[in-house]
Amino acid sequence: MVVLNKIYTKTGDDGETALGNGARVAKHSMRVTAYGTTDELNSVVGLARLHAEGVTDTRLSLIQNDLFDLGADLCRPDMEKDADAEYPPLRIVSSQVDRLEAEIDEMNSGLKPLRSFILPGGSALSAYLHQCRTVARRAERLTVELATMESVNPAAVKYLNRLSDWFFVAARVANDNGTADVLWVPGANR
Repeated sequence: MVVLNKIYTKTGDDGETALGNGARVAKHSMRVTAYGTTDELNSVVGLARLHAEGVTDTRLSLIQNDLFDLGADLCRPDMEKDADAEYPPLRIVSSQVDRLEAEIDEMNSGLKPLRSFILPGGSALSAYLHQCRTVARRAERLTVELATMESVNPAAVKYLNRLSDWFFVAARVANDNGTADVLWVPGANR
């Protein structure tokens, strides 16, 4: 259980922060950058939810919770020590990836195939979902980079990969099932 009764602790004033296992690292470390970007993504999802309703809002709520799970996963290195931990660390699991895939398939089933790349925009919700997509891709790139240096849960990388696809398809749905997508016209302004 999390208890936050004091918001500032002054323990980060020297440029370091604590990971989930208690280890102190520089605030600019790749691990902190990766999970910090998932936190940024969660904020953008919150903005998208201002324009979402019904099933889309419900699904975005689940994604926000998943992103906290992902942050908890990424802030806890040493996966090989999970079994020995006093409290088992929270890790992204394959069922979370599977849920995204099922939702992508369901949303995509009502869309016509793309014959052009699309530009971010159309409705406000679609524009925010495209912003979510690009921040998710950045979080994925940073997490993949982290995985070249330290242990990272492979399901976390898969989750981020599917999540950006989820945002892309959801953005098309938000644009009147793709009929209001803004199409790219190559070389239109030459």
